[in-house]
Amino acid sequence: MHARIFAVLVLAGTAVAAQVPQPFPKPGQPAPTAEPAAPVSALPAEPQPTDSSLGVAIYPTAQFITSYDAGKGQRYYLFGTTATFAEIVQYYRSTLKQRGELVFEEPQIHQFEIGRFREETMAFPPSVTVKDYTWGGGAGYLNPRPGAKPARFPTIIQIVPNPGVVRR
Repeated sequence: MHARIFAVLVLAGTAVAAQVPQPFPKPGQPAPTAEPAAPVSALPAEPQPTDSSLGVAIYPTAQFITSYDAGKGQRYYLFGTTATFAEIVQYYRSTLKQRGELVFEEPQIHQFEIGRFREETMAFPPSVTVKDYTWGGGAGYLNPRPGAKPARFPTIIQIVPNPGVVRR
């Protein structure tokens, strides 16, 4: 079960230009110049989820990163924040009126269940999971949008809403 708690895919945030093979230049010919590839966004545009669309409060200054298909009709939504792990955990303790559970101490991962897990119809338990990306001296979770501020997020929030609650 713990292996499914925080399934975050880290995006490198870089685009790789397609390489087209070129013949070698003959002696005395200038080398062909390659045209620079147009910059490609690391993430496609995706609608910004809201508290009402997810059925749970989103930390006020959290930035939406992306969402992923979790399987079985579920999605999980990632948000980055410059707030500390402790601040985010305290916010959700107060907002959800529950203590949640410290799932791992190193790196710190705290989970708040927001619905009943039904293994036959769900890939992930409906939950809010908070992870400290500065553990062990880490610089934080890389912002997948090149040039965006902040460059790294110390804390990541993963929200897996109840399947019946999600509204687009």
